[in-house]
Amino acid sequence: MRLSFRISGKVQGVGYRWFVKETAARHNVSGWVRNVLDGSVEGEAQGGIPAIDGFLKELKAGHPWAAVDKAETQEMLDQETPEKDFHIKPTA
Repeated sequence: MRLSFRISGKVQGVGYRWFVKETAARHNVSGWVRNVLDGSVEGEAQGGIPAIDGFLKELKAGHPWAAVDKAETQEMLDQETPEKDFHIKPTA
């Protein structure tokens, strides 16, 4: 399964991208995450359905310094990416 996600709220300046990367590693999810100029965080994630479900559940819960107001996801039906890890991209 491959999807895009956007997380809004207090998610910049609090280590949220690193939290996302660590969460992806725990769930064996590949993809990327980056800050967006509007204050949100966006990314793509790819993995098995149980892995993606657990990954998204943790992203929505956030971590102690973040405050997630909204989490949007959209399944991507195009070809899977060859990425095998999860990385942080520069701000969009």
